[in-house]
Amino acid sequence: MSKFIQARIIGSVVGNLVPVLALIAQFALAGSVHWPLVSDMKIDIDNAERQFLERLRRLGAATVQDIGDALQVTATAVRQRLSRLHGLGLIEREVQRAGRGRPHHLYRVSEQALRVLGDNYNELALILWREFQKISNPETREALRQNIQNSMAARFSSVSQGTTLQERLEILRSLMQEKGYSVEIQDRDGSPVLWETNCPYHDLANDDRTICEMEEEVFSKLLGVPFKLTSCCQDASHHCEFEVAVHDIATSV
Repeated sequence: MSKFIQARIIGSVVGNLVPVLALIAQFALAGSVHWPLVSDMKIDIDNAERQFLERLRRLGAATVQDIGDALQVTATAVRQRLSRLHGLGLIEREVQRAGRGRPHHLYRVSEQALRVLGDNYNELALILWREFQKISNPETREALRQNIQNSMAARFSSVSQGTTLQERLEILRSLMQEKGYSVEIQDRDGSPVLWETNCPYHDLANDDRTICEMEEEVFSKLLGVPFKLTSCCQDASHHCEFEVAVHDIATSV
């Protein structure tokens, strides 16, 4: 088979698979309760709050008394839970008036809560990533890898607005924190160090470290200088640590 025909076949395969595989980046960044196509804010709820939402979903529209009876807890406990979840946008409240008596409130789960409760992106991302790794043709796999990497970088495209490395780091830190990730910028001997105290790709990285290399490349592309992963959560460290690769900068000058 000629190289021209091979290139046409590879191009066709890549063109068909890129829209699907590019979603891996979004799903990998999704976290445990995040809807990547609707909101860039990651919402963290604990198991008790998830169970509360599940019960309210089954109840439909319910009063504080209805919820308390169903969960066998006090009205005060219900109101405290409702207040927090309403503040997160996971609960909707409406006033219902009946005759001349005092109006009462009805509560129901919001559309955002329904997405949270139906979230299964971590598992889907892992499935897609494993299928991606099975692609035998190295040129096709590399083309897809580049598209996934570009999709990951596109989420933080405004980093380029920074005119200095420090400004770009601060923009990146702010954007990642807005998405719910714990990120810090440290200084080590005059060079910046980026810390991630919670891994955005924990399940994927646990299965395949290639995603760690990809994140390293994304940071280097966004920040305009080579960054190296020098400490990783997957190695029993408490954080992932990225440092400026001084040697790479020196050799590239």
